[in-house]
Amino acid sequence: MRNAEPPHQVVASDLRRQLAAGDWEVGEKLPSRAQLAESYGVGTNVVQKAVERLIIEGLLEGRAGSGTYVAKPRERRRMIRSRHREHRGGSPFRADMAELGRTGTWEAHSEARTPAPEGIAQRLGIEPGALCVRTNYEFLADSQPAQLSVSWEPMAITGDTPIVLPEMGPLAGMGVVKRMRSIGVDIVTALEVPRPARATQEQANLLGIARGDQVLVIERIYFDGDGRAVETADITVPDARWEVAYEFAVDPAP
Repeated sequence: MRNAEPPHQVVASDLRRQLAAGDWEVGEKLPSRAQLAESYGVGTNVVQKAVERLIIEGLLEGRAGSGTYVAKPRERRRMIRSRHREHRGGSPFRADMAELGRTGTWEAHSEARTPAPEGIAQRLGIEPGALCVRTNYEFLADSQPAQLSVSWEPMAITGDTPIVLPEMGPLAGMGVVKRMRSIGVDIVTALEVPRPARATQEQANLLGIARGDQVLVIERIYFDGDGRAVETADITVPDARWEVAYEFAVDPAP
């Protein structure tokens, strides 16, 4: 197995490939955990984590006391947002899409020295009008529009550093967490507030949907260890194509 990925991700990727190839039909029962573990040469706990991931993605479904079955395909794909997504290195979006067997790319345009509007300033804990770098993103999955994002970073934090423009410099495209870490700012908390909304004309044009279509807007704020907000963004996801799921780890009982 490749050393670059944890064993459960390698198993999940191969199961995902077999499902896409039609090796198992919709409604068909998969081999048992023990059989899969023997086939892949891993422990049953590795297979368990791989299968749980594919259940979260909606590719498989578990039936109590019966086993795991191939789920009926959804019209929408599921986008997983997890507390672990920011710690995989590089771009979380690219990693998210790779786990779905898709190629994640994006286009971006940054404007430095942009005064923060009142709402953005309140999120970032800065004065209205304080200078920021605003970056508009168009994210693509297999070259098709997947989501939009508008990001704001205070220039008081990044202004005199090589990472002032997110998509230029030595860490271009590597994600907020890794970029900030390179200048000694460790992001430890992400707050996300999802809200339903209707697509504006501009959003509709970029996403290839109709004006007024349902979208999910996720308001995100990144905080460092001192509780300082270091970046905020509004992420817009078209509801007709994607459903957003949040994954949380449950601490084991003491």
